[in-house]
Amino acid sequence: MAVSAKELQRRIEGFTALCRAEGLKVTHQRTEIYRELARTDEHPDALAIYRRVRRRIPSISFDTVYRALRLLENKGVIRRVGTPADSAQFDANRETHHHFVCSACGAVRDFRCTAFDALEAPAAARQIGTPDSLRVEVRGVCAECARRRARAR
Repeated sequence: MAVSAKELQRRIEGFTALCRAEGLKVTHQRTEIYRELARTDEHPDALAIYRRVRRRIPSISFDTVYRALRLLENKGVIRRVGTPADSAQFDANRETHHHFVCSACGAVRDFRCTAFDALEAPAAARQIGTPDSLRVEVRGVCAECARRRARAR
């Protein structure tokens, strides 16, 4: 799902400010990579971002896109969604939110829930280390896949 032009502009402005705060150059390539990620709430993977950015910057390499995404992730400008075993998907939405992951098609969608926002890391997690964030991931079948399954029956 595409974000509004106003939201995209807000995200780009936040990107620029975060990069400067982290001492990162705001290059044309990084901006276009981020823009492609920020224009949607679909959580694309590196290959999808590369394909989309390449339409505007034909000379860009997949390696450049991947390295830029990892750098932005390491600096906290974007977030990685999923587990290390999953194909890396990225999220430009830095506001507190959680994810619904469709077990049929793999789509990742954002949702907000104040009850989940109020959760604290359990004692068992604090015994392992010092948690710095807590995000809830709900897995199930999205409405679109459920409709497809119902039609197939």
